[in-house]
Amino acid sequence: MKVILTQDIKGVGKKDQIINANDGYARNYLFPKNLAVPADKGNLTNLQSKKSSEEHRKELEKEAAKQTANKIEKITLKLPVKAGENGKVFGSVTSKEIAENLEKQYHIKVDKKKIILTEPIKILGTFTIEIKLYDGVIAKLKLNVVGI
Repeated sequence: MKVILTQDIKGVGKKDQIINANDGYARNYLFPKNLAVPADKGNLTNLQSKKSSEEHRKELEKEAAKQTANKIEKITLKLPVKAGENGKVFGSVTSKEIAENLEKQYHIKVDKKKIILTEPIKILGTFTIEIKLYDGVIAKLKLNVVGI
């Protein structure tokens, strides 16, 4: 019997996957516990429409991420920090500070976890920082660290 899983089941399959299950297993376990529904024409149509709407939503999110990436690549973020006379920063510049200043100065909200710092910034100067906005969409931000 073909069924559509409504939840992930370990050893059986993932949510929204169509599987072949034994008749007894489906009727006595999967259906009563609402873990699956029969793969009839109506349920298959619902599944197809659900998948297409999910695809459309992901497409819109990716497009929004590309627009944000274009905005980010056009700007240079000026980040004032306390520094010593020889140009060394007290502490280091973190991804949290970069995200806060990007939102404060340019009203672009970016999650601090998406900012990729290969190594901590401990000196004054200009740096290029990568921000992973979406799967396959990476923006390069010019960061100018200046002393106060």
